[in-house]
Amino acid sequence: MNVLNIEHISKIYGEKVIFDDVSCGIQEGDKIGVIGINGTGKTTMLKIIAGLEEADSGQIVKQNGLRIAYLTQNPDFPEGATVLSYVLEGIPESGWTAKSEAKSALTRLNITDYDEPIAHLSGGQQKRVALAKVLAAPSDVLLLDEPTNHLDTEMIVWLEDYLQRFRGVIIMVTHDRYFLDKVTNKILEISHGQLYSYEANYSDFMEMKAQREEMEVASERKRQSVLRMELEWAKRGCRARSTKQKARLERLEALKNSAGPAEEQLVELESVGTRMGKKTVELHHISKSYGDRKLIEDFSYIFLKNQRLGIIGANGCGKSTLLKIMAGLEEPDKGQVDIGETIQMGYFAQEVPDMDTEQRVIDYVKDIAEYVSTKEGKITASQMLERFLFTPDMQYAPVSKLSGGEKKRLYLLSILQSAPNFLVLDEVSNDIDIPTMTILEDYLISFPGIVVTVSHDRYFLDNVADRIFEFDGNGHLQQYEGGYTDYLEAKERILSLPALNAKEKQLEEKDISSKESQGKKWKQNHTAKIKFSYKEQREYETIDGDIETLEGQIAGLEEDIMSNATNSAKLSELIEKKQQKEKTLNEKMDRWVYLSDLAEKIEAQKADV
Repeated sequence: MNVLNIEHISKIYGEKVIFDDVSCGIQEGDKIGVIGINGTGKTTMLKIIAGLEEADSGQIVKQNGLRIAYLTQNPDFPEGATVLSYVLEGIPESGWTAKSEAKSALTRLNITDYDEPIAHLSGGQQKRVALAKVLAAPSDVLLLDEPTNHLDTEMIVWLEDYLQRFRGVIIMVTHDRYFLDKVTNKILEISHGQLYSYEANYSDFMEMKAQREEMEVASERKRQSVLRMELEWAKRGCRARSTKQKARLERLEALKNSAGPAEEQLVELESVGTRMGKKTVELHHISKSYGDRKLIEDFSYIFLKNQRLGIIGANGCGKSTLLKIMAGLEEPDKGQVDIGETIQMGYFAQEVPDMDTEQRVIDYVKDIAEYVSTKEGKITASQMLERFLFTPDMQYAPVSKLSGGEKKRLYLLSILQSAPNFLVLDEVSNDIDIPTMTILEDYLISFPGIVVTVSHDRYFLDNVADRIFEFDGNGHLQQYEGGYTDYLEAKERILSLPALNAKEKQLEEKDISSKESQGKKWKQNHTAKIKFSYKEQREYETIDGDIETLEGQIAGLEEDIMSNATNSAKLSELIEKKQQKEKTLNEKMDRWVYLSDLAEKIEAQKADV
């Protein structure tokens, strides 16, 4: 049953077409992931559905009484609001049940001071409070814009489980590919003003998208072939007198004017890193505390060339602080950071630094460098911007016109433009679209230098990291080899060791007890004479013949099965008989082993006598 319809929506910003007459039906139980390159209109789509923005044409048709809750990418908060008062705002029942659910959601999202003014919270904490408000409110449709940003892995896993159990409709924008795989059953892809729908999670979507693109390419080849033949016909000097000739000329014009499939533009990441000497970055006995809160305790590490480190841990445990200490942006309380003379640091902060929103995009890049060195030689700032999908029109527009994701992409460009050989990335995947993340992953794998990244994007860590450091919550870091999945498997092995040891001990004690018991029985019965019973003697004498007969019967049934392959009724009967004979044969074989062993013991007993 349809709960919401997107009907012929069009939207244009300036000269940029966001949606061009797109339509889509949303059914009960749909859990939808909205995918597309930054700036294609993902957030705009959510705002139009939520009624916060108007389409230029078309309409959103909603089921009567449909309740929609919307988590914005950058929430706004009333002045003077506290955590709990904001979460309960607008909820019809503000009694014990509503307060209890609100507090439960806040606690799961690691917000425990319910009376704290929201203005005192960090940006990440504010986003989590906004998420708690959306989850606590009764709703039929959840619109979530980047819900996993600022959540640690434990919270993301909890949110996955919550959304899987949610009975209403979910429409969300997220770049967390594992999250999309776990939660979604439908993907909406926005590309070149069009909307493509796939009944699939993220992994299946990738396969279905490839099939769609192959079909589009095949259709374009056919169009070009027909167009070529029609042009040759027209060149031969046809006379447009008959109705058929006029129709053919009209078809030719239609073929010439129809557009082929739009090629998906992708970010081109390429830069030349600065040469790295023998000495890299060395951390010696680093410690850092804030008041009574110990973040890092006596941590030492020497970074090796071409290493890829991922750092994980709960929110607020000290991950970003450690990165700032590495980059020389913050001093440790104790210890020393030695940075090699040839190290060129590139530090990507979790929050995009303040940009002059009135400055043109091209000038923002030129302030860093007029030219950028690549493997092919030097290119201009404008050419570098084009590789990062900033068209000439966008380059001369003010920064204020960019979407949140486009600003993040511009910030990433500014970091790579400085030709670093030691990259420090703090939550680089937040607000960066999936196609760009895929290309960034490939770039980082072949990056001629060291990469250290803090990330809760498990897919990203699996693709990039070759070693994981985990904060244990007490200021210490535990080291694990491999990516995120390797880390999980190692943790599982460590956690299961006590249980395994206990089980092994239990089995060992059982084995000892069994051996002692067998020893006592042997002492009691070792003088007793071993012999066949009358029935066993008769069975032993005939069992070889029985086994041979069964084997022959099975072989005969196999021949009958081959000759009756087209007779389904007879075939079913023969297969059932064969299975019964095989079961009897297995039982006879087990019995033969027992009787043969008993016969050997009887013979050995006779020899001793």
